[in-house]
Amino acid sequence: MLDKLKDFSSRFFVTGEPMIYGADVAILLTLAGIIFVLTYLKKWKWLWREWLTTVDHKKIGIMYMLSSLLMLFRGGVDALLMRIQLAFPQWHFLDSNHYNEIFTTHGTIMILFMAMPLMFAFFNIVVPLQIGARDVAYPFLNAVSFWLFFFGAMLFNLSFVIGGSPDAGWLSYPPLSGMQFSPGPGQDFYIWGIQISGIGSLASGINFIMTILKMRAPGMKLMHMPLFTWSVLASCIIIIFAFPVLTVTLALLFIDRFFDGHLFTMTGGGNPMMYINLIWMWGHPEVYIVVLPAFGIFSEIVATFSQKKIFGYKSMVFSMMIISVLSYFTWVHHFFTMGAGANVNVFFAITTMAIGIPTGVKVFNWLFTMFRGRIQMTQPMLWTIAFIPCFVVGGATGVMLSAAPADYQYHNSYFLVAHFHQVLIGGVVFGFFAGLYYWWPKMFGFKLNDRLGKWAFWTWNIGFYVCFMPQYALGFMGMTRRIYTYDFDMGWGPLNVISTVGAFFMGIGFIFQAWQILHGIKYGERDVTGDPWNGRTLEWSIPSPPPHYNFAVIPTVTGQDAWWTIKEERKKKKAKETAVFSPIHMPKNSGIPFIMSVFWFIAGFGLTFHWVWMAIFGLTGVGACLLARSFQYNSDYYIPVDEIRHTEDSVGRVG
Repeated sequence: MLDKLKDFSSRFFVTGEPMIYGADVAILLTLAGIIFVLTYLKKWKWLWREWLTTVDHKKIGIMYMLSSLLMLFRGGVDALLMRIQLAFPQWHFLDSNHYNEIFTTHGTIMILFMAMPLMFAFFNIVVPLQIGARDVAYPFLNAVSFWLFFFGAMLFNLSFVIGGSPDAGWLSYPPLSGMQFSPGPGQDFYIWGIQISGIGSLASGINFIMTILKMRAPGMKLMHMPLFTWSVLASCIIIIFAFPVLTVTLALLFIDRFFDGHLFTMTGGGNPMMYINLIWMWGHPEVYIVVLPAFGIFSEIVATFSQKKIFGYKSMVFSMMIISVLSYFTWVHHFFTMGAGANVNVFFAITTMAIGIPTGVKVFNWLFTMFRGRIQMTQPMLWTIAFIPCFVVGGATGVMLSAAPADYQYHNSYFLVAHFHQVLIGGVVFGFFAGLYYWWPKMFGFKLNDRLGKWAFWTWNIGFYVCFMPQYALGFMGMTRRIYTYDFDMGWGPLNVISTVGAFFMGIGFIFQAWQILHGIKYGERDVTGDPWNGRTLEWSIPSPPPHYNFAVIPTVTGQDAWWTIKEERKKKKAKETAVFSPIHMPKNSGIPFIMSVFWFIAGFGLTFHWVWMAIFGLTGVGACLLARSFQYNSDYYIPVDEIRHTEDSVGRVG
């Protein structure tokens, strides 16, 4: 019996790596610390009532944000480990298998569990406030989306200490991801972690399309919407068409692995290129899913801190919508070398180059907005200005990759790695950092320290260029990606050492940001105005942080830059308007989203280890939760006028 238990434990838990043991201890100590603090402060009921069961879009947004920052830390550590190995390839700091696992988890985490949730954080926190709504269209579904993302991410990350991590790359091409070459549970952790969180992402896409189309304030026509809201609409349109492709693709891969389907194995009559086409039908639009909201953030920031209306509003809107459509017609440029033929390659080369046109339009619009503006060099503006040259280089190298004959030279080289990070860090991460600094006072009611922010900005930016510029050169020198060691006579050593130094600079930048947040909690400058930046859109018309009903009185919109227009009208009238309150209809909290997602986690864990009994138990629990919800009739309530008046009075909005 004892021998069986030992044998099971040795296969069930990841063993043999001192680094893993250290992580095990750190995870256990962190969990013990959290449990101790919650118990000592008697906060378990508070945690359940205020957070685990909340359907408030702002709290859900904050939970998305915290989760994504945690994932940024995990993915960042993975990157540093890889860079150490490549700077000193003869040390064998990581063995080949461990290196494969780390580049797989790094890519998956950064795209799906860092960039996506940070994007959804902004959707949740900003969109209802910008359109003058009190909540999203489906608050219950919104909570389900978050908890599915969270437990999907936890399932994926569990592979670090249980069963073993996936090691077939962040897109898991077969045959590497098939049972022949990946017989362990790592690949199933990948499939079910992404599947469960992907259902949540798809639901979020539907939810925010309906929120934007149906819940805008009176008078806010589509062409009156803030550009960030437009960018969210464009992104969500891509989500609802791209994510079902991902779901089907991973389901087919699971059929291959679980039922021996041979859909993607040549020896069984299948074709791995079918998988690669399918995964990139989702994979390339995914880049635009995360980058379009960043474009929206930059548009808001440039207009606010140039103290001007955005230049070319309509061309910005059309550019974003064109990108959302074109993004579906570019996926083959990821594998021109497949040998699809000249005509196919020409079509996808042209569509890829064409997408650069609407992207370039936006860059010129931002520059013309700044032209002759009274620019304020705040932290959000710094990140925005840093983004422009960075993204231009990323775009130009993207056009180089889109030229099919040239791509045969760049394909699978470090040139591609540098381009990819230039776009996703320079575009997405810089954009989301700009958004964090911009909307932080709205979220939490205080500003972040300027001096620490500038340290973080410069260490991130210097580190970025030091890290990735050498990688373009390494690509030209013939260094391919996903190799863990090389001989020094290849001549790649010095540039890899420089690149690693840059990566550590970015890590230092992240530490400055963590310090900045902790410093801000204690010493941050409080915002008592609700409008610390002299903003232009409706989120700045309410207190910081907003009350749970957002708007005591729903505003009436008469044009673009709704809050700016209202402020101008108030200056002319000079008389203060008296608000007339009425009861506000709000949704009640519910524990079902959390509990249902726990059952999804159980089902996913069972399917990962091919324990059918556990999967059936988990899916039965999911069904029971859906049934319970269908009989839940008392799901809303009204906030009385006295409570609204008291809340508004406490923040100086009545009088």
